[in-house]
Amino acid sequence: MAVATTADPGRTGDDPVEVVVGIVGRANGLRGDVAVELRTDEPEVRFAPGSVLRCEGLSSRLTVATVREAVPGRLFVRFVEAPDRSAAEALQGRVLVVSVDPDERPSGGDPEEYYDRQLRGLRVLDASGAEVGLVGDVVHLPSQDLLAVTTEAGERLIPFVSDLVPHVDLHAGTVQLSAAADGLLEDAAEA
Repeated sequence: MAVATTADPGRTGDDPVEVVVGIVGRANGLRGDVAVELRTDEPEVRFAPGSVLRCEGLSSRLTVATVREAVPGRLFVRFVEAPDRSAAEALQGRVLVVSVDPDERPSGGDPEEYYDRQLRGLRVLDASGAEVGLVGDVVHLPSQDLLAVTTEAGERLIPFVSDLVPHVDLHAGTVQLSAAADGLLEDAAEA
């Protein structure tokens, strides 16, 4: 069971999670292709031909018919339900979402890889096991990711590396820090 009590109090661990995977841009060509700005690290999974997506806030479904890369971060996608340019133009600006199992892990099989949604809301424990805050967000930088931890003293950024964050337990809803991370939670003394 994935963490739901801290990340989203209104949901149980078995409820599907709605995840944003792209935003529809302009129509391209006459056959109904649209440019899609990606909001997923796994476009090959989320936009594979036959994949079913929805427009946020609507119950209608869109089935991927074809897909091709436009430029990095953008695809040209044709949906079965939008067979021509007019239908494709009506999709412009729509946010594309998929429902996923809350326990789904990123493809690739790395046991230390998580989706941001799985980390947000986790309780942060220090090396001794005392609760020191909550993961508010995950900040992606070129060299490494950071956990933005909300503490009583304000937000603290903790590099999300195994030396500082040796244990993530989705079932318990916790992230445990090593003793080496203790100094990152404290305010710097004013000079």
